[in-house]
Amino acid sequence: MSQILSGITIRDQILSELKPRVAALSRPPGLAVVLVGHDPGSEVYVRNKIKACADLGIHSEKIAPPEDISTDELLAIVQELNARPDIDGILVQMPLPKQIDSRLILETVAADKDADGFHPTNVGHLVAGRPAPRACTPAGIMEMLRRYGIDPAGKNAVVVGRSDIVGKPMGLMLLHANATVTICHSRTSNLAKECRRADILVAAIGRPAFVTRDFIKPGAVVIDVGMNRIPNAEKGTRLIGDVDPAAMMEVSSAYTPVPGGVGPLTIAMLMTNTVELSERRQRTSV
Repeated sequence: MSQILSGITIRDQILSELKPRVAALSRPPGLAVVLVGHDPGSEVYVRNKIKACADLGIHSEKIAPPEDISTDELLAIVQELNARPDIDGILVQMPLPKQIDSRLILETVAADKDADGFHPTNVGHLVAGRPAPRACTPAGIMEMLRRYGIDPAGKNAVVVGRSDIVGKPMGLMLLHANATVTICHSRTSNLAKECRRADILVAAIGRPAFVTRDFIKPGAVVIDVGMNRIPNAEKGTRLIGDVDPAAMMEVSSAYTPVPGGVGPLTIAMLMTNTVELSERRQRTSV
């Protein structure tokens, strides 16, 4: 029978370990979340992030500028947060409205306040294997593998998806853990065949139930990053991952459910990044 890899269990472990670290600091860590507009999914994510901060004793601020804000106006908000000594981490919730230069905004967040791990400097540190904030979702997946005793070393790992947020950093983290890594994407030839080589398969392609039984090697560990809402007669919509759930349960040796798998880990690792940034800042300011 396949093992369920519970993100809720791992999240609770991570958060409980952070509490004494927060209590040991001379002041609470500070996290600023910038939410532009009223995207329903983003609003839910931000609300959950602020709740996690409150539970840990982290000071959080939500900045909610209007949807028609210009790039220059948003840059000014970010620069002000960069200058504030009580703010250790800054998160700009994506996606931003179309008139905003998203890349410029993310690059303006100070690298030493980059709670999401997206700044080019921190991506460079990831490539080089140096300590720095890591992209939260793949970092959470690595924590889950570690805590469940799943060692990537020597294994074939296939990542489906090449986004800057999940696919690329996931591939690098698995490589640093001594896996043999293949990153697949929309132009990959014979995608199912590539995926069937995987001892560890990470699906982050953004298509509901796209990864079917033909993609999964018997006994593989399957990590489903997908969060897709599809119509449902009873509830209006239901949440489904990028992997066909029945195939994942029946063919894999272990898998992450949707919901309750990867999702809870993203916020846990955001909290970890914020605490580590605060520890570093408070250490150097003494």
